[in-house]
Amino acid sequence: MYVAVKGGETAIGNAHQLLAEDRRGNPDVPELSVAQIREQMSGGVDRVMTEGSVYDPDLAALALKQSRGDQVEAIFLLRAYRTTLPRLAVSLPIDTGKMKVSRRISSCFKDMPGGQLLGPTFDYTHRLIDFALEAGSAPQAEGKGELADHLPQVVDLLNAEGLIERELPDAEDAAVGDLTREPLTFPAGRDIRLQNLARADEGYLLALGYSTQRGYARSHPFVGEIRTGEVAVEIDIPELGFAVDVGDITVTECQMVNQFVGSKSEPPKFTRGYGLAFGYAERKAMAMSLVDRALRAEELGEDITAPAQDAEFVLYHADNVEASGFVQHLKLPHHVDFQAELTLVRTMRAEIAAANEQAEMAEAAQ
Repeated sequence: MYVAVKGGETAIGNAHQLLAEDRRGNPDVPELSVAQIREQMSGGVDRVMTEGSVYDPDLAALALKQSRGDQVEAIFLLRAYRTTLPRLAVSLPIDTGKMKVSRRISSCFKDMPGGQLLGPTFDYTHRLIDFALEAGSAPQAEGKGELADHLPQVVDLLNAEGLIERELPDAEDAAVGDLTREPLTFPAGRDIRLQNLARADEGYLLALGYSTQRGYARSHPFVGEIRTGEVAVEIDIPELGFAVDVGDITVTECQMVNQFVGSKSEPPKFTRGYGLAFGYAERKAMAMSLVDRALRAEELGEDITAPAQDAEFVLYHADNVEASGFVQHLKLPHHVDFQAELTLVRTMRAEIAAANEQAEMAEAAQ
């Protein structure tokens, strides 16, 4: 027997209170502040900002606190808040060539103009739990100097020799798609694809990027350059006649150099994959650049044989807020649907049982 739940409003109110209590945890333990999350959980904050499409470390930290550290839930909260904000202006494209760099590496060249800057990285850590952190820490890095600015981009070295495809800027009056205002449609241009990938779930991109390296899109790339640092955001003020710097943001950019292509009319040259994310998000930027390159298969005349090359598959399933909603909607009441299927299954079982009984009776009569 199935009984509908009664007292739904009271139950939901109690669920909210239980969630708040669970989020706070043991009241004898000091409560986390937004500043603590922002400063000490910066990896989580950066991911929430990137996939939430809002650059605001305080808001992202608050969303993480509200969601008990559930990143997809925090991304959902930030995107919902974003829809309430007015759009005051559209910034000019950021110039990563003028980035104040805190980290910059390349796997293509050992020596490059400006040198390699390791910066803060997990690359050389031992991946062993540091129990000393239980007692707290206040490390002071030695050799920390001023951020280097205006370092040339490594792909420009290949560009100078014509060894890599050129990326020509769009016309100034060319329309740029906006996924936050318009629904995703196909065929999707590269501007839309890159927007989608920037907001995409990092784990999803990581799996797709991994698949391209394992042979599901013929990809064997080199990291042309990964750079992390601060870039200026500028907006154009028509009344002033020049652009105004409204602040700096931290971003991570990845330029992936992929296998070359050529034809009877053009000599062989390398191709590119591109990734960009807010904050220190090296893994996200690398995965994004791998998938971006795979999605360019049709443009470059390659056979589409792998999931990572299928734009509809990749772009339609990349958004973790949409995916989470569609998966979790299964928790909502489906009483009528289930009762219909339950009746159908019982009817089918009864019909089969009746048929078997008749068959047995016929066999016994013989």
